[in-house]
Amino acid sequence: MRLIIPCIIAIGFYNCGNQQPAGNSLTPKEISKLKLKEISGLEYVNNTLWGIEDSGNENALYKIDPQTGTHTAYVVDAPNTDWEDITADTQGNLYIADTGNNDNDRRNLSIIKVKPQDPSKVVQTTTFYYPEQKDFPAKKADRNFDCEGMLEHNGYFYLFSKNRCFNSDGTVLIHKVPNKPGNFAAEKVGSFISCDNFRRCAIAGADISPDGKTVALISGDKLWLITNFTGDDFAKGTLTPYDLGEVTQKESVCFTDNKTLYIADEKSKKEGGKLYTITLK
Repeated sequence: MRLIIPCIIAIGFYNCGNQQPAGNSLTPKEISKLKLKEISGLEYVNNTLWGIEDSGNENALYKIDPQTGTHTAYVVDAPNTDWEDITADTQGNLYIADTGNNDNDRRNLSIIKVKPQDPSKVVQTTTFYYPEQKDFPAKKADRNFDCEGMLEHNGYFYLFSKNRCFNSDGTVLIHKVPNKPGNFAAEKVGSFISCDNFRRCAIAGADISPDGKTVALISGDKLWLITNFTGDDFAKGTLTPYDLGEVTQKESVCFTDNKTLYIADEKSKKEGGKLYTITLK
């Protein structure tokens, strides 16, 4: 019994009480076919679209032309253990989340900062750990320490977990880490429940709108929007899921303005590998 507690204990205290019923839908519009097979993160800053790939790929930042899907690569002076998302602050600095943790066994989780003017040079490294994790790898019923969605907001990084617990109910944990150099204990600040279908509902990307009023999360066939939150209390905001139709390996989402987003999915056989745009209602 002790082993399942970490995956469910947050529900009673941090559940997103304002979750809206299913039934909403949005239709992504395909813009281009990407030349990157395993794109795991997108960020749009200063009229430029940036992307990364995850483990097994180059330690490179890609400047992407949205209309053609072509890109320019900049090798970053840091290893790509498992890069899973990219975000930016209000000054336009970029942050790469080396936070992928499929087996829940990593002890070297980090977030690196680069400047778009010189994207190859790392100018800050933030390392962190989850104080709740006691075993490496975590027990199968306690595997909620993988993170593929990250955003930066008011001087903190916010990490949204990809729940890999055995018999998971879809609880997504939210942790925060200071945006500064050093090693920090990630602070758990909330949670919500997506759904227990991993392929459809496991969170794989995150971003926040330029006005700081809307959080977007992406999963296999859904876009999740969090609105009406106070400060950084995302868990008590209004959570609205939108059905995107086809289930693909969607891993990237970013705002271009307060009402428009890019999303991308990884290439798998004959599906995915595309860049889409979505206009919010």
